[in-house]
Amino acid sequence: MAEADSGVRAGIGSGVDWAEVARLVTVSRALDALEETMLVPAKKVLYQFSARGHDLAQVLLGLQLKDGDAACGYYRSRPLLLALGVPLADALGSGMGRAGGYSDGRDIGVVFNYPNPGGAHALPMCGGVGAQYTPAAGWAQAIAYKANVLGEGPSDAIAVVLGGDASCATGGFWSALTIATTQSLPLLFFVEDNGYGISVPSSFQTPGGNIAANLASFAGLTILSGDGTDPTEAARLVAQAVAHVRMRKGPALLRLTVPRLEGHSFQDTQTYKSEAIVTAEWARDPLPQLKAFVPQLDWPAIEAAVATVVAAALAEAEARGISLPEQVTDHVFFDGTPARVGGLANAGIAAPVSTDTPRPEGQRINMVTAIRRTLDQELASNPRVLLFGEDIGPKGGVHAVTLGLQEKYGAARVFDTSLNEEGIVGRAVGMALAGLMPVPEIQFRKYAEPATEQINDCGTMRWRTHNRFAAPMVLRVPGGFFKCGDPWHSQTNEVAFVHNPGWKVAVPSNAEDAVGLLRGALRGEDPVLFFEHRAMLDDAWARRPWPGDSFVLPFGVARKTRTGDVITIVTWGAMVPRCEAAAEGIEADVIDLRTLMPWDRAAVLDSVGRTRRCLIVHEDLRTGGFGAEIAAVVADEAFLDLDAPVARVTMPDIPSPHHPTLLEWAVPSVARIRTEIDRLVGF
Repeated sequence: MAEADSGVRAGIGSGVDWAEVARLVTVSRALDALEETMLVPAKKVLYQFSARGHDLAQVLLGLQLKDGDAACGYYRSRPLLLALGVPLADALGSGMGRAGGYSDGRDIGVVFNYPNPGGAHALPMCGGVGAQYTPAAGWAQAIAYKANVLGEGPSDAIAVVLGGDASCATGGFWSALTIATTQSLPLLFFVEDNGYGISVPSSFQTPGGNIAANLASFAGLTILSGDGTDPTEAARLVAQAVAHVRMRKGPALLRLTVPRLEGHSFQDTQTYKSEAIVTAEWARDPLPQLKAFVPQLDWPAIEAAVATVVAAALAEAEARGISLPEQVTDHVFFDGTPARVGGLANAGIAAPVSTDTPRPEGQRINMVTAIRRTLDQELASNPRVLLFGEDIGPKGGVHAVTLGLQEKYGAARVFDTSLNEEGIVGRAVGMALAGLMPVPEIQFRKYAEPATEQINDCGTMRWRTHNRFAAPMVLRVPGGFFKCGDPWHSQTNEVAFVHNPGWKVAVPSNAEDAVGLLRGALRGEDPVLFFEHRAMLDDAWARRPWPGDSFVLPFGVARKTRTGDVITIVTWGAMVPRCEAAAEGIEADVIDLRTLMPWDRAAVLDSVGRTRRCLIVHEDLRTGGFGAEIAAVVADEAFLDLDAPVARVTMPDIPSPHHPTLLEWAVPSVARIRTEIDRLVGF
């Protein structure tokens, strides 16, 4: 074979199928040209990113990947997808927003995903630069865990993450680097250095513009660097890097220099580049070098065959039409049909029999004990459950919720992490995609902010991939006041998670509800934000008997803690006992929502229809708090039932004050709540 001969001549063996490399690079060029000359001008493609210059290196990498592997790319990674076998009609149709494909028209076509049974998965890519790194680290950690603990998966599986040189300045890159090196994970960082982040040269991203040189002394990381346009050198380095990681010698970073032969996107005219720079870049085009490297191949025949299959793919893509608008709300949450990749259902884990009827036993326990006991039970029954976060190991967490669990289950299942919330949640995404049930902890609500991008991307994953991928997890977040307050440890702001599509939000007020909601979340198929109010963790009112080993609460079902016909009081979390105390002597319906996404609209509206008055009490700020949503729904759907305006008692729009006197003035008190109850009842 000509390609084998050329491989031997080049000194890299016969392992590279150069005819297939040639075909795939030609396909990539044909797709780019079709979009740029026809589909973008016709406004059939609205976002287009050329892969010219990056294509040879990506194809060489993609052909090295196999079953058990996963790659997480970015918006210029289509050549990799082609090498993994993605259908050309998907590659074109997704960019055109057509039905089917990567997202059924929901996401831009350059944000790829590819479930690939029998081959390497392309994990869902993100629109945010650098957001791909920590999920790839999570997949790599899942490979190690499944091999070492569960005895599953190919022993030489690897994770690969692709990124441009500019992405090496992001927090996600550095977080993943820390995770991979401190744990010696099978992760390959594949850096395509084209010298620019849109218009900003790489010297602004890392000193000297060479991330490989700057990481030369990074412990636990093997560095490879070279020319991604030279077929001989690129093939040798890709094979060397992949083999290094497969042989469990630790993570590696391969930096290949490549030219970006077009603008950042189609709209980018590259006026910031001089004519000399553009000319020099085109002189490094890998395609002519590839043709010179394997002249024995029948290039005209390859190009003709590619033109035929691309034309057929275009016809197939255009025939797909547009998905039905009324179906665009499907797959925000699990609807009974598992995603093709990710979650416990795909791992063959069936939820045990459960009941929503509590069977109280033993003495009353506090919420800390209830949560710990539930985690303990699920760790024992499901080997795919893993707990991790800052200080959750030997210390047992800053609130002692995980105390003793690492000693019982080992550091592979209950472990501490580096101080990086992006990495905590991002790695959980990769683990969930690999079929584990990660339970990451953020120490305090305020500290979730660095993980905002990963939280958002996780929540939208099922929807934006049209149920091809999902990453269910339980994100435990303590927050709220406790004896005193402050702007850093006492924030609630649950509404921010409610506003992230795809996340369920639990806000238990007591030990029994905490057990039922947490157990349901740990056996579910959706990402869940489990909010643990600091003031209720050891509160006497919140203590309840253990509700039974099978107790599971459904989300979206509120509980009435007090009944009456005079006023409806809607609340949750630490405000529930205060509302109960404030309603003493009043015929009031006190409704503990228990979950905010979904929330029990029917229970609230039914109660307001009887009492004709509604008071909403929450600890969060007044402006934009979740109480505003409840008030709007009541006003929209129960306006004619009301005998008084819908009212709210909340924190003022200030951070949580530190001194207890200031805190008690700001947080809704029993007296403030009672004053508003009396006002509405007397209206």
